[in-house]
Parts: sequence; structure tokens; C-alpha cells
Amino acid sequence: MDIPAEPRVLVIGLDPYRVPGPWDPEPVAKAIEAGLAEFAEHGVGVETCLVGLDGSDDVTAVVENALRARPWECVVIGGGFRHSDDQAELLEQVVNLIRRHAPDAAIAFNSTPATTYEAAARWLG
Repeated sequence: MDIPAEPRVLVIGLDPYRVPGPWDPEPVAKAIEAGLAEFAEHGVGVETCLVGLDGSDDVTAVVENALRARPWECVVIGGGFRHSDDQAELLEQVVNLIRRHAPDAAIAFNSTPATTYEAAARWLG
């Protein structure tokens, strides 16, 4: 039985099932899952912190708790925060939380959920 690698990377993103629609969250959820599978293929531990925009999360508290859970080598910020002008303040907040609670972690940006490992790998030693 394989023991999962100790998490080194935290992925902060939007929970596709809790982003107001109308839209089909399933393709995004499957893409996130596929992108995360690459970490296991490369023996790199990863955890996710997916937050909702439906009012069900205190985003600051959820992100702070994830950042404080352990030391991170890299934090990847998902495109949902960056690809919408409506989320500019939230992106600022997430970046500043990372600076405050994981100051030694590299910050990476994926272009799609499929490139999440690639984004982190640029910064992993």
C-alpha cells in the first residue's frame, strides 16, 4: 500500500459547486480532480482549499486555517480568483493571507486546472 506523500503544496481555489450560476460545474470539478492526480503521479503531496462564493464560507477564516495547517513550499492560486474582475479584492486578500501566514512559500498561478502541478513544479526544489 502506498503512503501518500506529505503535503508540500496547497491549492487555493473556488469550489465549482458553490459558484453562483447558471453553469455546469461538473467539467471544472473533473478538471480539478485530473490536475490534482498529477501530484500523486510525481510523488508530491498536495492539499486543496476550495472556497465557495455562495456565502457559505468565511473565506478569510477558511484560507487562514489551510495556510496555518503546516509549512507549505508552494501555494497555487487557482484561476477563478484571477479571471474575473469581480474577484479582484478576493485575490488581493488571498495573496496577502499567503504573505502573512506562509511567508516562505512560493506563490504560483495555474492557467487551467490541468496545469496546477506544472505551476507548482516551477517552484519546488
